[in-house]
Amino acid sequence: MIQVTDPATGAVVAQFDPSSPHDVDAAVAGCDAAQQRWRAWDVGRRGEVLRRAARILRERRQVYARLIVREMGKPLPEALAEVDKCALTCDHYADRAPAALADVLVESNAETSLISYEPAGVVLAIMPWNFPFFQVFRFAAPALAAGNGCLLKHAPNVAGCARAVEQVWRDALTPPGLFATLLIEEADAAATTQRLLDDPRVSAVTVTGSERAGASVAAAAGRALKKSVLELGGSDPFVVLDDADPALAAAQAARARFLNAGQSCICAKRFIVHDAVAEEFEAALAKAAGELVVGDPLDPATQLGPMARDDLRAALHAQVQQSVAAGARLLAGGAPIAGPGFFYPPTVLADVTPQMAVFTEETFGPVAAVTRARDEDHAVALANDTRYGLGASVWTADPGRGLAVGRRIRSGCLFVNGIVASDPRLPFGGIKRSGYGRELADAGLHEFVNIRTVWIGPADAVAPAAQA
Repeated sequence: MIQVTDPATGAVVAQFDPSSPHDVDAAVAGCDAAQQRWRAWDVGRRGEVLRRAARILRERRQVYARLIVREMGKPLPEALAEVDKCALTCDHYADRAPAALADVLVESNAETSLISYEPAGVVLAIMPWNFPFFQVFRFAAPALAAGNGCLLKHAPNVAGCARAVEQVWRDALTPPGLFATLLIEEADAAATTQRLLDDPRVSAVTVTGSERAGASVAAAAGRALKKSVLELGGSDPFVVLDDADPALAAAQAARARFLNAGQSCICAKRFIVHDAVAEEFEAALAKAAGELVVGDPLDPATQLGPMARDDLRAALHAQVQQSVAAGARLLAGGAPIAGPGFFYPPTVLADVTPQMAVFTEETFGPVAAVTRARDEDHAVALANDTRYGLGASVWTADPGRGLAVGRRIRSGCLFVNGIVASDPRLPFGGIKRSGYGRELADAGLHEFVNIRTVWIGPADAVAPAAQA
């Protein structure tokens, strides 16, 4: 039995029967059959389904947002924003897919030659709990728009969200079975994933999750010679140059770090601040962290909810303790909050060095690590001193300087004077141990298509074999 626990109370709020091997086989067969019909629909007709999904999301936004809060603990306003972003993404692909998937004529030695974009087939999605709706729609909207079928293996602790997402697509009138949810217990996840990837009806896999999970699935996909797209962990640098306004940068830093209780791959995690403004920045960030309202995520006044699971909180606290023992200076927070639920306070550490756990490892929770840089070159070196490469931001009074500095930082996304965030209009993804491939924009739409060359000769051409 899969149990779902409310992170704010620690109480079990729902139970689900896991999918049996028979259920998995039936889902694959149903999705494959539905995809054969769906791929024949023209892209405009598929877009109508995406628009219906967007309307359903907006109509049920309160219901879905409260489900998100109950299962993973983010504050209600953030959950509502997540549902709204799902609807926006569906509308974007309904608008954009016809042009992005249209045949492209190319001049060659043929009478006619073109590039066509044809569906890959059935795509397996392995999704995390931290954005239990948006992570799925970020994949599903472009995949479905392109004519694919979707199998969702979601995180068990958000099983109710997984079922709800499936219902959205069913109610949007996709062919029955086109979007299917598999509820798999963690102990069975690796074996089930390999079995799915070994199935010739499954064409590809996409993973959003930890570095460990991504490496495991990529290896399984490689053995099966199936395409994979990975969006994995991050330890994003937030670089504050000496000409930046430290108070303004600190206010944005608090937003960048503590959204979703810091449980996001693209949350800023390492704050690399020029010596000239570091003292003021640290004080302002600690003050902002201390003023955040921590509490019941269903209370509209709450700004920071609980962490999603107690084991995640314990791992985060161990990273803080190790870093303090190594010389980090605690400016705010630093200990689990007593009582029910999995609450951890917004925490700020200063004097962090590249040898400490909060610098070398991904911190998936509300902990900000501040490291001082001597100059611009030192800041770039610190920013690049990580095995991850998802996002990076640079803060400065001179956007041109910020762009020049940012281009020296290795990452999949770069933001100057802005918080790293995903946008359906822009490609999203990382490099190094943060994964490969892209989601969103046209790049995400093209990840799961067969980019096919079509060459057409004149009707009266003589085939080489006939000439012999």
